[in-house]
Amino acid sequence: MIKHTEEFKQEAVRIALTSGLPRDRIASDLGIGKSTLGKWLAQYRPSDLVIAPQADLARENERLRLENRVLREEREVLKKATQFFASQRP
Repeated sequence: MIKHTEEFKQEAVRIALTSGLPRDRIASDLGIGKSTLGKWLAQYRPSDLVIAPQADLARENERLRLENRVLREEREVLKKATQFFASQRP
């Protein structure tokens, strides 16, 4: 009996859920039994497989929030500079 890694199992479940192919074909292509794939599908809920992408999205959100804050501060500085120079006209 072959012991598959957790990563292999999760990837098999992801393929089964997203590829649109029949499960017996996926199992055959991966060299596992259809019942094994069924057990893995029951074991790894779809929410377990989206944790990594959600973490990536959270990091991207934080980066964009920081960039947004910097851009707002720069815009405020430019507004104040424009007002200052406009008031210096003779």
